[in-house]
Amino acid sequence: MVLSDTHMWPGRQRSLPVAAYAHLERADLILHAGDITTRHLVDELEAFAPVVAVLGNNDHELVGLLPEERVLMLGGVRVAMVHDSGQREGRGARMRRKFPAADVVIFGHSHEPCNQRTPDGLLLFNPGSPTERRRAPDHTIGVFEIADGALRRHEVVVV
Repeated sequence: MVLSDTHMWPGRQRSLPVAAYAHLERADLILHAGDITTRHLVDELEAFAPVVAVLGNNDHELVGLLPEERVLMLGGVRVAMVHDSGQREGRGARMRRKFPAADVVIFGHSHEPCNQRTPDGLLLFNPGSPTERRRAPDHTIGVFEIADGALRRHEVVVV
């Protein structure tokens, strides 16, 4: 499962949408592209599956606990993670320069879902936000399935 921009501000009564919990129940791993904002949500997510996350610009409570970017190998797929990938224009080339060996770059920050391949095959994936849709039409999460050394499914799901 892929999340970003959950914005669980300390002291606010907020939770993920009920539909997101159904996906969490089936998750083997949770990737979070930043703006978690509180350790409490990291602990909650870890009760479902291991969490791999990067630091977002609003993650003040998590500074020193999370890196700003990550590159990991998941079942033969090289996945890079960063919170802010910059402006839409030139994103593919910029992410390829930043993560030259990546198969996938997961990012957040804009709250706008993105699930597209660049001409050279790099998958740019932003799951959107399950809690603050901003300009996006829906609250969303991402679902990945990796099998046999390949990313078999990469989908933005409305929750």
